[in-house]
Amino acid sequence: MSDATHNNLGSVVSLWRYPVKSMMGEELNATEVTQRGLLGDRTYALMDSSNGKVASAKNPRKWAKLFDFRATLAEPPRTGETIPPVHVALPDGTTIVTSEQTDTNQILSNVLGREVTLETREPGQPEKLETTLPNPWTPSLEEYWPDMEDLAHRDTITDEAVPEGTFFDLAVIHILTTATIDRLREIYPQGRFEVRRFRPNIVVEPSSDEEGFVEDD
Repeated sequence: MSDATHNNLGSVVSLWRYPVKSMMGEELNATEVTQRGLLGDRTYALMDSSNGKVASAKNPRKWAKLFDFRATLAEPPRTGETIPPVHVALPDGTTIVTSEQTDTNQILSNVLGREVTLETREPGQPEKLETTLPNPWTPSLEEYWPDMEDLAHRDTITDEAVPEGTFFDLAVIHILTTATIDRLREIYPQGRFEVRRFRPNIVVEPSSDEEGFVEDD
């Protein structure tokens, strides 16, 4: 048995799952963490029927309304079982559609003003990707780069690959600390910084002596 000392880096204060990529999600009391992130996280996505790309808020000019939707799984997911149906609350706050409806794609397309299809994949099992796309192994999304210095691109849209068989941008778990939120509020007090806007999976309150952008360390 190792005698290594364990440091207390902080405490988990909230857990979040986002069943549909780039939509708001649901807060959890507990979750299972797998090699593909939190069980049930981003197991659904909207696909742009015009080009077969994943609809992503990384291109806000095209998908600005996605943050106005909220997705929840019909029941807790279980390892080794089919992912449960997803319920999507529309921006009006009252209408809810489910992945089991035959008219879900049409309803979502009408609200977004763009033809989309709701696709799903089984977490951790890319060979079970259930999609109407011709090539589910190489999904991609569009990312808008603002006109700012020090970025790889400026005021342009690029195609970005996502991990094979998933609907993630890059990493499968997003951790955010309360210290970062506090620091952003300090730098820009007139702004509004809410945890849910950053859509993290795990929110950590670091130990009392940790300040600033702790994630960078």
